[in-house]
Amino acid sequence: MRLSRGLVAAASGLLLAVPGCTSSAEDTAADASASASSAPAEPEAAEIAWSDCDAQISELVAGAPGSERDLLFECGRTEVPISYDEPQGETLPLFLVRARWAQQADRIGSLVINPGGPGGSGADAAIGQALTLPEDVLRRFDVVGFDPRGVGLSTPVECIPAELKDRATAAEPRPTTPEQVDEAFALQQEVADGCAEEYGDALGTFNTVDTARDMDLLRQSLGDEQLTYLGYSYGTTLGSTYAELFPDRVRALALDAAVDPDDDPRAEAEQQSTSLEGSFDAFAANCTGLVAGCPLGPDPRRFVEELLDQAGAAPIPSALAGETRQATPGVIMTAVLSALYSTESWPQLAQGLAAARNGDAQQLFSLADAYAGRLQDGTYTNRFDANVAINCADTDPETAVSEEEVRTLATEWGQRFPLFGAGSAVGLRNCAVWEAERTPIPERDAEGAAPILVIGNSGDPVTPLPGAVDMAEDLTSGVLLTWQGQGHTAYPKTACVTGAVNAYLIDLVVPQDGLTCPA
Repeated sequence: MRLSRGLVAAASGLLLAVPGCTSSAEDTAADASASASSAPAEPEAAEIAWSDCDAQISELVAGAPGSERDLLFECGRTEVPISYDEPQGETLPLFLVRARWAQQADRIGSLVINPGGPGGSGADAAIGQALTLPEDVLRRFDVVGFDPRGVGLSTPVECIPAELKDRATAAEPRPTTPEQVDEAFALQQEVADGCAEEYGDALGTFNTVDTARDMDLLRQSLGDEQLTYLGYSYGTTLGSTYAELFPDRVRALALDAAVDPDDDPRAEAEQQSTSLEGSFDAFAANCTGLVAGCPLGPDPRRFVEELLDQAGAAPIPSALAGETRQATPGVIMTAVLSALYSTESWPQLAQGLAAARNGDAQQLFSLADAYAGRLQDGTYTNRFDANVAINCADTDPETAVSEEEVRTLATEWGQRFPLFGAGSAVGLRNCAVWEAERTPIPERDAEGAAPILVIGNSGDPVTPLPGAVDMAEDLTSGVLLTWQGQGHTAYPKTACVTGAVNAYLIDLVVPQDGLTCPA
C-alpha cells in the first residue's frame, strides 16, 4: 500500500502512506552518522535468530480466509548497520516473519514481500500473503516479510503523539483559504519539530536506500544467491532501488502498483489528484448502477459535498458505545480515501456515508481508523510516523515547493479537483520543514539486471498507471503488465494477472512487454 499524499497529509502535514519488543533508534544511533553514501557498502550479513511463533500467529488468523492452509510461521531477528558509511559500527535490529506451506516441494528459495507505505509492516504482509498467495507460489517459496528500519517492530519511528494524529485526521481536508492553509502548515511544523526533538541526527537513518541495503543483507542471511521479490506500491520504489544498487543480484522482481520514478513532487501530486477524482467517479457510477439503488441517491458526489458541509457546521457523532469523537470533514474524507483503495470497501463506504447523513458516523470512523492505523484503544501503529520520516529522508531538498506556490496550487487544484486537489497541494510542503539528513533515491535504470516485471492498474487511485509505464521504460530490463481494473494493486486479483506473475516468479517466464489484462 502507498499512503496518499492528499487527504490526511494535506490537512495535517503528515504523509499524506504481532506483539513484540521495540527499541529506540536515538539510543543506538546517537553517535552514528545518519547519512549513507551512494555506493553500496559490503558489510557482513548477520545470522537470523529464528523462533517458533506458529501458535501465536495461527491463533491470530484463525477463521480468516486461507487459515485452513497447513502453514508454519517463524519469527526472526537480525542486525544491520545503522550507517553503511560505518558498516562495522553500531547496528539496529530488524524483525521478520517467515511462512512455509507444509506441501512445499522443489523449493526455489525465499519470496521477500514489501506491502508499501512506506510504513507498512512486511511481517504482517508475510502473514497475509501466506493466506492469500496462489498455492503454486507457496509450493516453491518461503514467504518472508521484514519490517523495514523505522517500521513496526524494527526500531520503529515514534514521534507523533496519538492526540496529534487525531487532530491531523480531523483537520480541514480541503484547505483553500489563507487561514486553512496556515493551519495545515502549522500542523506540518508541529510534526517536524516533534520528530526532530525526539530523534535528532538519527532521524535520517530511516531511508529507502539503506533499507535496500538491509534487504541485500537479508537475502544473504536467508541463503539466496539472488533476490526474488514482490513489492506493492512504495514497495516498487524499494525494489527498483535495490535493482539499481545490486543489479547482478536480481533473480525476479515483481513491482505491482508502481510509483513513478521520474515525477517531480508537483507532477506526482497532480496526477494522484486526477486519479483519486477518477476513482471516486468509478465508485459513484458503481453505486448508482446498483439494482437495489444507491443509498447516496442519483448524484453521490453532490451527496458527499453536502455531507462535508453538514459535518463542517456540526460534526457527526458515532453510535458506537464509548466513542466520544465526532466526524469532521477530515474524518469523512479519510474514510473516502480509505475505501477507494479496494472495490471491496465500496459498499461499506456507501452505507457509511448514508448513515452519517442520518447522524451516525460509526462506519466512517471504522474506515478512517483502518487507513490511519488507529487501534480500538485510541493508540496508533507507527505507520504515519514511519511514512513521513522515510518519505522525507528520501527527498531532495532542492525539489521543495515554496509556500507561495503551494497557496496558489491549493486554490487552483481545489477548483480542478474538488475533493482531493487542495489537500494534495498542501501536502507538497510536508518535507520542506523536515529537519533530518537526506538520502535521495537514485535514478534507476538497473542496467545489467535480469528482467523486472512492472505492473500497473488503469484504475489505481494512488499510484496512477503512467507511473508504471515510466518505471518500465526507465528500467533497462523492465517489462510492463497492465490490468484494466479498479482499486490499488493488481496481483493476484484476476486469472490473467495471476498467471503471468506466477510464471515469472516461479519459472522466470517473462510476459510479452505491454501485455494488458482485462478487468
